[in-house]
Amino acid sequence: MKNIAIHTEYITLGQFLKLADCISTGGQAKAFLQDAVIQVNGEPENRRGRKLVAGDQVNVEGCGRFVVVRE
Repeated sequence: MKNIAIHTEYITLGQFLKLADCISTGGQAKAFLQDAVIQVNGEPENRRGRKLVAGDQVNVEGCGRFVVVRE
């Protein structure tokens, strides 16, 4: 499981996918979320505006497992 560090209170799922190198630009987030299976804390998620906070665990099919940490 890889750590993704944030410096703010939260990060949106779309921004997270870019930080985690699952997508190369923010504009790809909408299409990626329609095609990929993503789970946040074990629950399916497809909203790019979903707010992720420190401690959230994200599983992105084909990209990996991540945990959000506050830096």
